[in-house]
Amino acid sequence: MGSARRKDGGRREPKFGPDSSLDALRLGKSDRIRGDDEAPPRRRASPPIDDDDNDAPPRERRPRNKAPRRGRSGRGSGFSLGRLVYWGAVLGLWGAIAVVGVVVWVGAHLPPIQALEIPKRPPTIQIVGADGSVLANRGEMAGANVALKDLPPYLPKAFIAIEDRRFYSHYGVDPVGIARALVANILHRGVSQGGSTLTQQLAKNLFLTQERTMQRKLQEAELAIWLERKHSKAEILELYLNRVYFGSGAYGVEAAAQRYFGKPARNVTVAEAAMLAGLVKSPSRLAPNRNPEGAERRAETVVGAMLDAGFITEAQDKVALAHPAQAVTPAGAGSVNYVADWISEELDDLIGQIDQDVTVETSIDPKLQGIAEAAVIDELAAKSGKFNVSQGALVAMTPEGAVRAMVGGRNYGESQFNRAVTAKRQPGSAFKPFVYLTAIEQGLTPETVRQDAPLDIKGWKPENYTHQYFGPVTLTQALAMSLNTVAVRLCLEVGPKNVVRTAYRLGISSKLDPNPSIALGTSEVSLTELVGAYAPFANGGHSVTPHVISRIRATEGNKVLYARAADPPNQVIEPRNVALMNTMMQETLLSGTARKAEIPGWQAAGKTGTSQDFRDAWFIGYTANLVTGVWLGNDDNSPTRHATGGGLPVEVWTRFMRAAHQSVPVAALPNSDRGVFASVANTLSPLIDQGGPPPPAAAPMQAALPPPRGSSSPPQLAPPGGMMPPPTTPASVRPQPNIRPEASAGLNGWLADRLFGGAR
Repeated sequence: MGSARRKDGGRREPKFGPDSSLDALRLGKSDRIRGDDEAPPRRRASPPIDDDDNDAPPRERRPRNKAPRRGRSGRGSGFSLGRLVYWGAVLGLWGAIAVVGVVVWVGAHLPPIQALEIPKRPPTIQIVGADGSVLANRGEMAGANVALKDLPPYLPKAFIAIEDRRFYSHYGVDPVGIARALVANILHRGVSQGGSTLTQQLAKNLFLTQERTMQRKLQEAELAIWLERKHSKAEILELYLNRVYFGSGAYGVEAAAQRYFGKPARNVTVAEAAMLAGLVKSPSRLAPNRNPEGAERRAETVVGAMLDAGFITEAQDKVALAHPAQAVTPAGAGSVNYVADWISEELDDLIGQIDQDVTVETSIDPKLQGIAEAAVIDELAAKSGKFNVSQGALVAMTPEGAVRAMVGGRNYGESQFNRAVTAKRQPGSAFKPFVYLTAIEQGLTPETVRQDAPLDIKGWKPENYTHQYFGPVTLTQALAMSLNTVAVRLCLEVGPKNVVRTAYRLGISSKLDPNPSIALGTSEVSLTELVGAYAPFANGGHSVTPHVISRIRATEGNKVLYARAADPPNQVIEPRNVALMNTMMQETLLSGTARKAEIPGWQAAGKTGTSQDFRDAWFIGYTANLVTGVWLGNDDNSPTRHATGGGLPVEVWTRFMRAAHQSVPVAALPNSDRGVFASVANTLSPLIDQGGPPPPAAAPMQAALPPPRGSSSPPQLAPPGGMMPPPTTPASVRPQPNIRPEASAGLNGWLADRLFGGAR
């Protein structure tokens, strides 16, 4: 089979015939299609091949023509320049499209422009007392809008000098300022300057969040340009001064001037104006009430910028530097803030998320709040060093649970921790009334006798405070003198679980461990819940929920959002047992550990408490008008220097309660009138006349009865049998403390004698 070459020297095409072989279909290197830039392969000289199928002469080599290559090179250079112009135009067009797209996208994600006049701030919570007076403000505070013409000229100029020197020459966004800030940040290798104008800051405060993202910055710039087109420079500056945040919850120069300097914005000095302008950079960090040194240094920088810009004279500069601004202590910075913090924590549970300004009406009596604060602070100032006591707390509430006064610590400015609500401490003997009430409910009486003697419970040996023991004593005597061994014996007798149930029923909410030591108050409770658990003794046996919020209403429109309903009647102590417990706890003030606690003309009862190693000192006392508890101790739980519940806490309680009961009509404790107690005595009289259950046999002991606290008289010795002889003092004179009544008198004699006047 033969084949013919193409005239141009191309590849050979095979011919097919009857006698053709398949070998002719094989492709050689010469049959391959070369690319434009592929050089033909070099061929070595070789002898001709005798091939019947290929009898054409070999292709001649032609010399390369270099001229076309130079022509192609010239065309490539021209093409590159044209391509550069072409692709530059294409990229520019796409860049313009991208910019338009970004602007449109950013604009589509902007907040509604009609919200411009609404300041972006959390709601304000105004807290008022029972008399309607303002106690405190929580949340953010917006001052009244102030016209630019009503402000001293150096006040707005202070902001221009330090924040936006080119304010009157740009159109919302300042490229020069951005470039200057960029260079400064590069040189300092960090963010040292910002390029935002006052208009951009206003746009951010009105519409946007504080997040630092490119999207937010683009939105800020777009809104700034819109603001510049819609408002004049004066209007923008006025809006800015009335909307910018100054820290400590203050929005606008008026609110800031009132918060920090106690004066309206129109009366601020150059130094004060400079300090306000300096706050914008970092309101929280530079607030003068928190960082006076930092605020003063920043104000000096602003004064220098004002002088450099020609906004103030050198004389004004010297005066401002010589007399820097000083923040004043805001009104209501005292103990009432503990109440305000407690209220803020409760609001979410009562009305949910707050999205509007609200006014919270409380049960706090401002007068009593001031008395309580003075009582705690003054007593601690006088005696904290002597007793090594650093902190104190006081809670006073009505027998219905309405809190009238609360002091959560010695100094709110130094520590905002509320020791009246949040802190939980061991109540010590202040827990014993729940043990004695459980015993009374199981059939014992105030005259029931129990043994005061050493006790060993699986290696635990509770002891009395004086390490003395008095043998057989009545429950009234044991509670009044706070005898630990009797309380533990009663707890074992009635069952620790029953004691815990009684405490829960009366209002204790903290976890209590049902073991014998619970009788001595080893489980921790808060002062507020303990005072609330004493309230049933003062109100006739009804449980209460300690509360301070009476009503919540919207500031705008006066719509009532919450109104506290009265607690449903829940009798947790029978009236008879209330009377018996009140009688026993009155004896604590008459002859027991709280003899210093006395309110002339008023029946009062209560119980002292001292925890292990004198770490906590308590006194919870009450009248028919108020239930008040006092705690003293140290935050680190370190021991005091022998501070007991009958000492400093009783003195604080007495000072407060005497002042709180002035000009208040006298009222007796519930179920303490003659008819009720006569009925109780007559009911129990047949049992006593028949002998009743005999007191448990106990070996008579002789012990020294401790003298009254603070007395120099020697201890009184009890004769064998543990009973003191009847007092020989006249009926008009109170008997000596700790002298026990004759057991033979029984409840019919001793209780009637206590209740109806008798010899005591």
